[in-house]
Amino acid sequence: MNSNFSSSSLRNSNLNPRLQSARLFALAVLAAAVLAACGGKSDASKPAADGNAAAKPAAKAEGGARPVLSVNVTKPQVADWPVRLSANGNIVAWQEAIIGAEANGLRLTELRVNIGDQVKRGQVLATLSADTSRADVALLQANVAEAEAALAEAQANAARARQLQDSGALSAQQINQFLTAEKTAAARVAAARAQAQSGQIRLGFTRVVAPDDGVISARTATVGSVVAPGQELFRLIRQNRLEWRGEVTAAELPKVSPGQKVAITTPSGQVVSGKVRTLAPTVDPQTRAAMAYIDLERSPAAKPGMFAKGEFDLALSKALHVPQSAVVSRDGFTFVMRLEPNNKVTQVKVTTGRRNGDRLEIRDGLKESDAVVVSGAAFLTEGDTVRVLEASASPAKPAPNAAPVKPAATSK
Repeated sequence: MNSNFSSSSLRNSNLNPRLQSARLFALAVLAAAVLAACGGKSDASKPAADGNAAAKPAAKAEGGARPVLSVNVTKPQVADWPVRLSANGNIVAWQEAIIGAEANGLRLTELRVNIGDQVKRGQVLATLSADTSRADVALLQANVAEAEAALAEAQANAARARQLQDSGALSAQQINQFLTAEKTAAARVAAARAQAQSGQIRLGFTRVVAPDDGVISARTATVGSVVAPGQELFRLIRQNRLEWRGEVTAAELPKVSPGQKVAITTPSGQVVSGKVRTLAPTVDPQTRAAMAYIDLERSPAAKPGMFAKGEFDLALSKALHVPQSAVVSRDGFTFVMRLEPNNKVTQVKVTTGRRNGDRLEIRDGLKESDAVVVSGAAFLTEGDTVRVLEASASPAKPAPNAAPVKPAATSK
């Protein structure tokens, strides 16, 4: 027992110095790490302190806080803008002619045009079977020849009767019969010629022709079908003219007059120019609006049946306007950011009016001498400090008819 205890005590006495030295080494490493961290913080704090010390004079030199946003500014401009009246309406054909057949019970043999074709007055659009009509014309012409022969005989008899009138060879009754027969034969010739002319007209009905210049807008004719008199075969937009029929309220009607220019905006966004031709003499009792008829310039953008918006140019008036990017909408109101002399911005409530391209009219709240923020206005609030870019103070305008600037040559 004693021997075992003594041996274990000896073993523990041999391990204690090693354990103690390991502990001392770990403590030394930990202390060195703590000292290094504290030293790094103290060293890092010195440049920051030096930077703050250097920033204070700079801030004082600039007179306040640093600008938070670099912006472009501009001043409102004054120009003559048109006063416009807006209305809605439809684009329709000026006149659409319905073309049908005048012949009765004839078969359609040929179609020469289709939808969208440009046609001229008198151009043949379709043909009908002409065999029966030609036979009728031949018969009527034969009747004319027969009547003319009878007239020649009657004229000869009447001439002889006139010669024998004084000789007493013929009675007065016989002479009157010859003269009457001459007149009757002449009337029959006239009737036969009229019938022959009527046959020629009916023969012409076998050709369906365009009543005016224009464009074919619809076609219902089919080859091989038997057409009835008056049956619709084609529709023609006369002279390829279109018009816009806009509804103008009774209150706005006195402002519109013939000759005024109108800009029609199609559903695709293209603008077609027009001019007021006339106004309806009455107001619709249901809609309380009158119809304005506007002649349109020829444009592929305008098609019959389109619903389009129109703007009437009524007059010119002065407008104070700014770029649309300078106007900010907040809480249902419109504002601009006005630049103050101390490079701070003030939020100014304004009333907008007409729009012309990318510019808006300012009717109230702004002066011509005010400077407003153009870029970045939506990111600013009341009292923000900004940095004004030098280029925005006096923007350069290209000279008229100036040649394009060529890039400078670079050495290779």
